[in-house]
Amino acid sequence: MQTDRHVGENPPPPPGGGSGSQRAEGSQPRHRMPASLPPHSQAAVAQRMNDVPMRPVPGIFYTGSHQSIHPTGWRLRRHIKRKNLRQTLNTIALSDRIGTGTLLPMAASLFSVFLIMVLIFVTVVGFINATHERFGDKITTLEDILPKDSTRIYDVHGKLIFQMMDQGLQTSEPLDKISPHLAHAEIAIEDQNFYKNPGYDITGILRAAISDMTTNKVVSGGSTITQQLIKNSIVGNQATMLRKLQEVILAPDISHYYTKEQILQMYLNTTYYGERCYGAEEAALAYFGLKDTPTQTAAQQLDIAQSAMLAGIPSSPIARDPFLHPKAAAIRMQEVLQQMYNQGYITAQERADAIMESQKPNFIKHRGFVNNRIAPHFVNYTLRELADDLHVKISDLSRAGLVVMTTLDLDLQNKVLKTAQKHIAEMARVHNMSNAAVVVLDQHTGAIRTLVGNIDPDNPTYGDFDVASQGYRQPGSSFKPYIYATAFDEGISPGETVLDGPLTIQMCCGLPSYSPHNYDERFHGWVSYRYALQNSFNIPAVKLLLRTGVDKALHTAQSMGLTTYEGIPNYTMVLGSLSVHLIDNTAGYATFANGGVRVPPHAINTIKDQNGKLILQITPQPVRVLRKETAFMITDVLSDNDSRIYEFGKCSSLVLYKTTMNQCYAGRPGPIRPSAAKTGTSNDFRDNWTMGYTTDVTVGVWAGNNDNSPMVNVTGVDGAGPIWHDTMLLAEKGQPIRLFPGPPDTLVRKTATYPGKTTTDWHLK
Repeated sequence: MQTDRHVGENPPPPPGGGSGSQRAEGSQPRHRMPASLPPHSQAAVAQRMNDVPMRPVPGIFYTGSHQSIHPTGWRLRRHIKRKNLRQTLNTIALSDRIGTGTLLPMAASLFSVFLIMVLIFVTVVGFINATHERFGDKITTLEDILPKDSTRIYDVHGKLIFQMMDQGLQTSEPLDKISPHLAHAEIAIEDQNFYKNPGYDITGILRAAISDMTTNKVVSGGSTITQQLIKNSIVGNQATMLRKLQEVILAPDISHYYTKEQILQMYLNTTYYGERCYGAEEAALAYFGLKDTPTQTAAQQLDIAQSAMLAGIPSSPIARDPFLHPKAAAIRMQEVLQQMYNQGYITAQERADAIMESQKPNFIKHRGFVNNRIAPHFVNYTLRELADDLHVKISDLSRAGLVVMTTLDLDLQNKVLKTAQKHIAEMARVHNMSNAAVVVLDQHTGAIRTLVGNIDPDNPTYGDFDVASQGYRQPGSSFKPYIYATAFDEGISPGETVLDGPLTIQMCCGLPSYSPHNYDERFHGWVSYRYALQNSFNIPAVKLLLRTGVDKALHTAQSMGLTTYEGIPNYTMVLGSLSVHLIDNTAGYATFANGGVRVPPHAINTIKDQNGKLILQITPQPVRVLRKETAFMITDVLSDNDSRIYEFGKCSSLVLYKTTMNQCYAGRPGPIRPSAAKTGTSNDFRDNWTMGYTTDVTVGVWAGNNDNSPMVNVTGVDGAGPIWHDTMLLAEKGQPIRLFPGPPDTLVRKTATYPGKTTTDWHLK
């Protein structure tokens, strides 16, 4: 093919040379270079304008063959395929639009539902785990954490004297000591599938839920007996769905750890039956007046009618209280009987008989007031001691399930109380005496056999006040033996003499001087300490305190039992200026009686739980605080009735004869029991005391007025003395008469001459 020449190229030179070209013969031809134009000149620009390419010819030019390579009809088929493809693509696009608008929200909704279900599942599992974690330990220890019985206090003979009731009354009994009729009645009305269900009843829960939703309030619990036990002992009784779920979660665990009999026993002993009664035993007492017999408990005596009545109460203890709402209680009782009949626990005849029984006038018998005032002051003392022994507050003892056996002899206490009341009544009008307190101690064990803190415990003004253990009263001359014991312990003999004469003591710190006087306002010259103590002379006692010192004498009193006092210790304390508790003063004399060995007084013998397991047995530790020689000399002096005849006479109330005083003075005293005693009278006759002991017991008596007002011309021997005398005879009734122990080997009885007198008495070797 011919190659196109670009426009503007220089043509080849013409053959034979061109015009104007001179070439010498025989010379080589000369090449010419075309003239070049400056690239930016107008000529060059004009020349380049012709360089535009030619417009292409329309159509496609193929260098190859133009023969068709596709079979006939191919284009039609391709058109149809493309049409179908467009329809398919349109269908897909439509489906995508439908999926985006409809299926995607549906999928999102399904995912949301799934997510919510997962969250609910996780929440439920978490709640179940949290419930088990929180209450799991309580399941295995359910019997320990159940509400315990009311703490009960008994006297030494096993007679109930007090039952704490500020948090309700409960006395648990084993299942075989509870009437089976009550068990059947409770199951029939509360949980008819009790022996079959796992602790909860889905049918009952649904029925209760429908009832609650219908009334728009909680009217039915749907709880099984197991759930009610859980509510009462573990999760609480709040009326919430959360609490109900916790019951359902924990119920199978309870059924796993305990038998149905154990669950039923726990329920029947702790469920609330109204009238402050928890459990079948207290309910039987409260509603039907049933009492324990040697062979049956009160709960064991419940018949069908009584059981049906009680079983109807727990679901609404106030609204179905037979005392408050007898009609509602009767209706509920018939519902219980009907369920018992339907479930085969009773026959139709038994149901009819029970209804007839319930309609009798005396079907419900209120047991009346719970008498906790049998020995109120002793009980209060016991509660304080109990709280101290267990290191708790008294309020924590109410439902502690404790059975406390005390040292109290209730029969003796009642007799002593009557004796004190009788004597005070005789003295009240003439001598303005209105009250007395009495303590009887066993000096060998420290047991408090009697504690009368007030002769009128039911008095609304002062009846609750316990003078014996809470009142501070001045002991008068009954304090003197502590000073004498201090002196005897230092080697002074009871036979040593002292001048009973005028005495003035210069007091320190600007206080006026002190001049003691005897009660009879007389001086008695040289007297022995034995004689001075027995006749309660004041001046010799003050002089003896000057020898021993206030601190030593006070220490002696405190070590012997005076745990606390009011007042300032000084030389006047020998005359009883310090105020003390009667029980402390009695404990001090009990130390004399026990040969110088102090045994702290106590009101409790044993503490057991409601199942009879021993928690604590009180065994006070004896401590020697006085030499046995000293204790013997004090006893020998205080029991020397001949030495006190001058002040008290031969047949005073300090002498334990069994006949009357007149018969005693007539020479017919009868058998006389040896005793050691000391009286005391505070200033202005505000307090009368008589303290003393035998070989068996120590008795302390205070007499006076609650407001501490003066009595009229009455001393200890006349005021408190007769009560002490009669109390001693009551306490010693039936006991053999025994002499006090003889002197220790370290004492010798010898005659010695002292200023003013020659005496024969005991001396330390």
